[in-house]
Amino acid sequence: MERSAISTRNAPIPAARDVVQLLKPITWFPPMWAFMCGAISSGAGLDGRWLFVLGGILLAGPLVCGTSQAVNDWFDREVDAINEPDRPIPSGRIAGRWGLYIALIATAVSALVAWLLGPLVFAAGLVGLALAWGYSAPPFRFKTSGWTGPAVVGLTYEGLSWFTGATVMLGALPASEVLVVLVLYSVGAHGIMTLNDFKAVEGDRATGLKSLPVTMGVENAARLACAVMAIAQIAVIVLLAIWGFVLSAGLVGAVLIAQCAAMPRLLRDPAKYAPWYNGVGVTLYVLGMLAAALGLGGYI
Repeated sequence: MERSAISTRNAPIPAARDVVQLLKPITWFPPMWAFMCGAISSGAGLDGRWLFVLGGILLAGPLVCGTSQAVNDWFDREVDAINEPDRPIPSGRIAGRWGLYIALIATAVSALVAWLLGPLVFAAGLVGLALAWGYSAPPFRFKTSGWTGPAVVGLTYEGLSWFTGATVMLGALPASEVLVVLVLYSVGAHGIMTLNDFKAVEGDRATGLKSLPVTMGVENAARLACAVMAIAQIAVIVLLAIWGFVLSAGLVGAVLIAQCAAMPRLLRDPAKYAPWYNGVGVTLYVLGMLAAALGLGGYI
């Protein structure tokens, strides 16, 4: 069935609603939030930069992130047939090779917008697009490893988006302190991505994807995810305090304490409470990102 669906000629043009579903708007929030944190951490004003900021938001969310979702759905159509059979491609609502064509068009548009925003943003955009394809597409298919897959997503969603936000505002490389903090939050996001893998354990096992919940077991993977998130934030807190951003460090510390209070419930039954923790703990994590950005930008 899959082979015939891919080789079908004259497949109908997909409906707009199905294309939007393919691009998964719900996933655009993390990189757009990281972009905002980057813009704030730059400490620069918005005067004369509005179009650049709007272009950067579009690039981080609907374009690069949307591209990654289209690429992922195309190369994961067999996995989705098990985990999410109602997705546009396995359900047949996006037939033939339209899933691939949409991914290619989105890649080209993303590269064009990144180029219009300047050479540094263009470079970051190309890295993000390369990782988006490498994450799902052979021969790299980074997502088959529970170590490299979450690392690639964390770097793209948090690090590159933060970098883009700061660079768009400054028109130059951000300060070294900003670069260090965005790297640390990218590392911590590895834990968030590991928690996201809990919903697909059955499909990952069936298709040979070696996510950490599959290779380590759900309980051990949950402990590791919590540790990675916490250690990264502890490093951020220490560095902010050393750099003199005491209030910012205190706020990040407060949200980390709240996360630690929520972690025991997650660890009691990771498979059951991972979605709950993604709503509570991850929200606190990204609020800590904002607190760090406010300190770095000189606002608090």
